[in-house]
Amino acid sequence: MRPKYNRILLKLSGESLMGRQGYGIDTVRLNQYAEQIKEVASQGVEIAIVIGGGNIFRGLQGASKGFDRVKGDQMGMLATVINSLALSSALEAVGQPAQVFTAINMFPIGKHYSKWLAIDAMKEGKVAIIAGGTGNPFFTTDTGSALRGIEVEADVMLKGTRVDGIYTADPEKDPTATKFNEITYDEVYTRGLKVMDLTATALCKENRLPIIVFDMDTPGNLAKLMAGEPIGTLVY
Repeated sequence: MRPKYNRILLKLSGESLMGRQGYGIDTVRLNQYAEQIKEVASQGVEIAIVIGGGNIFRGLQGASKGFDRVKGDQMGMLATVINSLALSSALEAVGQPAQVFTAINMFPIGKHYSKWLAIDAMKEGKVAIIAGGTGNPFFTTDTGSALRGIEVEADVMLKGTRVDGIYTADPEKDPTATKFNEITYDEVYTRGLKVMDLTATALCKENRLPIIVFDMDTPGNLAKLMAGEPIGTLVY
């Protein structure tokens, strides 16, 4: 059976990489991600990945503790590079070729990102892992992933989180919260739902990049999404 999407931008949460550790990288979770990604890549799906850095450092939290905001955001960008290197290593360990690209020139850690190089890598069967956010302060990795998804002409942006979709409220705090199967960009905005930051949502809306928010921490979910199963919440 043909996968539902030919090319995807997968946004992974840095926090999810912590697993049960509370900080850093849980290798069990990392390897689960690698296996899920390899399974989908083996079906011929072209995959670009943007991963957050919140398991190591968050620029906004640093700013609240007295760091200069620009330097704090740059530290956050470096955290995403560490996570990207870890994921590329895990992918290669299970036999899935990967290439790390960085928003700012960090050779030989990764290739300097360009749309064309990332697309070429995907066409060669490699997973393109795009690190360093947008390369600019004051932008989140959500905005970075929306931008990269649009640039590499992905069919959809898949936002892997700890929860299985978008709810009326935080399901971890409010037991009465109900889940949306689908929701418009405008409704996300008017309801004030914390799906992604507003810049990222606006970018996706303007460029008609649909978003699916789903639970990446349950092994097999990524493959189910590719098979067209109604998992998570579609934002359109």
